[in-house]
Amino acid sequence: METIGGTPLSKGLKKTIYYAGSALIAIVMFLPFYWSVLTSFKPDEHIFAMPIQWLPTDITFEHYKKAFTTVPFGLYFWNSFVLAAAGVLFNLFLGSLAGYAFAKLKFKLSQPLFRVLLAAMMIPGIVTMIPSVYVLQHLPLFGGNDLLGSGGHGLMNSFWGIILPGASGTFAVFFMRQFFLTLPTDMLEMARIEGCGEFMIFWKIYLPLTKPALATLGIFTFQAGWNSFLWPMIVLNDPAKATVQMGLQAFSYNFQTDFGPMMAGALVAILPILILFLLLQRYFVQGIAFSGIKG
Repeated sequence: METIGGTPLSKGLKKTIYYAGSALIAIVMFLPFYWSVLTSFKPDEHIFAMPIQWLPTDITFEHYKKAFTTVPFGLYFWNSFVLAAAGVLFNLFLGSLAGYAFAKLKFKLSQPLFRVLLAAMMIPGIVTMIPSVYVLQHLPLFGGNDLLGSGGHGLMNSFWGIILPGASGTFAVFFMRQFFLTLPTDMLEMARIEGCGEFMIFWKIYLPLTKPALATLGIFTFQAGWNSFLWPMIVLNDPAKATVQMGLQAFSYNFQTDFGPMMAGALVAILPILILFLLLQRYFVQGIAFSGIKG
């Protein structure tokens, strides 16, 4: 039995301490978000007023209006949605296909290739950023390039330059492979006996069983694509192709930041992720529970 100063702790007291500590941590984690919401509704003169007004007396929607009139947020939303949705579709299909191959198909280089995949997951993205830019810029026969990859701009300043490098992420392959390992192999053998092809076994039999994992991976991938800032800023130089995250930097200029509109834009920007999570949350919990069972 646990003790404090030699005195045994009752079960009720331990539960009280646990919930009190959890509530304190939750409050501390929630305070920055709450401050962002307050800032988006406060007049400019009240944002940094001391002492901090945790319950605002004046509420304004001017910051939301300014956020949508200063920059074309509607266009940026559409660009971000196209890039994030395309990333989800590519990662779900290609990640599932590769994960199925590593989990269910026996081939000579299966284990060595999977170890290379695991090693690639440990490489920071910043390390491969410059080589990725070089490859995109000198891709043969794209963007005005010749067969040697020179003379044009390749896939730079195009949505494909954002989509293709992350079309099949290492995490997506690893995640789906872990989930496929939890599914029985008997169905695979029976389908082969019946004459079913490998792709049809994957598409008709195994893939429909992975809805929890697909939902979980979809949330992770959409969130990563939607919140991406550095890579789109490097690849895209056309203002008409800017994303939501790139648009938010318009409120920081001349060493000053317009916090009201920035917080309003940031709060609106999280709505798609929040809605997606609410729609898929029941699958999300199942996918997290099952995908790490087997190694």
